[in-house]
Amino acid sequence: MEPRFFKIPVCVGDVSLRVAKGHFATRNSHTNYFVDVTDQQSCIRHAEAVAQQLAQRNLTQHLMVDTILCMDGTRVIGTCLAQKLSQGGFRSINAGKEIYVLRENAGTSGKLIFRDNARFMLEEKNVLLLLASVTTGGTVRRGIECIQYYKGNVAGIAAIYSHQKEIDDIPVVSLFDTNDLPGYASYLPEECPMCKEKQELDAVVDKYGYSAL
Repeated sequence: MEPRFFKIPVCVGDVSLRVAKGHFATRNSHTNYFVDVTDQQSCIRHAEAVAQQLAQRNLTQHLMVDTILCMDGTRVIGTCLAQKLSQGGFRSINAGKEIYVLRENAGTSGKLIFRDNARFMLEEKNVLLLLASVTTGGTVRRGIECIQYYKGNVAGIAAIYSHQKEIDDIPVVSLFDTNDLPGYASYLPEECPMCKEKQELDAVVDKYGYSAL
């Protein structure tokens, strides 16, 4: 059965969330909400709206950013954000500088790897992690591990939606959080109360979207 989506009545600028309630399985957790960010990931108008709002946040105004590492299919947003931050006249310490935009590249083990010709974008660079959504923090930690492996500095974490205020003592700046999704809950799969109550999964979800069951 297809999840029933609705838009939450909370907007940040021109950005709104399309969500569904139910029982959903991600790579790292089970949740009772699915946050659909397909429009923001794929449509330039929506991506620019997200980038505009993130660029106005204190994190990106006062944080030196050399590279944006785009997780969860956020490369379009990352490209727009790099443009916003580097624009002359925009209130950012990054105005006028060159900012690299790097897409995640997972190896067969699931760890992030980068070819030799891309490593310079991480080595000794201030790297902003950009994600569509943060639930348990597992994806964020893979990004942090990758940046540190390539001797980069984790400059910050930014997301459209986050269930976490910080990951490993690094603040997460998001446009939406749990205050916008009443009753939002995320569980380890083995601890999921919906599974214990024999509630069937509505969909399996990942960075590409969802597959209804």
